[in-house]
Amino acid sequence: MRPRVRLAAGLIGGAALAAAAGFAVLAQPSGNQTSDDSSTAAPPGVPVIQPPPEVTPPDNDASDESPVSGPKKPAATNSAAKPDEPPPPPPKPVRSPAAALQALDKVTAETMRFSAPVGQPVRYKNLVFTVKVCETTGLGTASPQSSAYVVIDFAPPPSEGIAPPPPRQVFKGWMFANSPGLNAFQHPTYDAWLVTCIAPAPPA
Repeated sequence: MRPRVRLAAGLIGGAALAAAAGFAVLAQPSGNQTSDDSSTAAPPGVPVIQPPPEVTPPDNDASDESPVSGPKKPAATNSAAKPDEPPPPPPKPVRSPAAALQALDKVTAETMRFSAPVGQPVRYKNLVFTVKVCETTGLGTASPQSSAYVVIDFAPPPSEGIAPPPPRQVFKGWMFANSPGLNAFQHPTYDAWLVTCIAPAPPA
């Protein structure tokens, strides 16, 4: 009776061991299956090798930088190297000793061109012209510009037995030879304008 009991106990124990071994085999992962933690987890003391990061090829159209020469540097300009220089001052006007004027009598349609020295009164019929200054800019160029500051008085000459009226100023200001209508002399009987400034005589 006892040998049978021992044999049965041995069979039951072997079956239990076999069943435990089968459960252990089923619990282990198969070699064909992959796990997300297999790449990072490692036994203690063993280094983990990470895969190299993906490198994106450079876009030639989007970047002007060259891997060999490096980024391009902006070209130097001459304006940054040299400070801004002020423009040269305009040449001073040349003053003349006399002005050439022209007057018109609207009643008789008579015109006369005459010279008026600076500072000396010159009469034309009932008008007296006094040129204060006459100057020219751009002398020696293709289009010089002459201007004169003129004072015109209406002063009829004395007649026999009649005292002349006191002179009356009818114009004072600048006259421009290139633009006679810019500051024109306005009178019901006479008209006058600047022709040019007479150049001073060259030194002997």
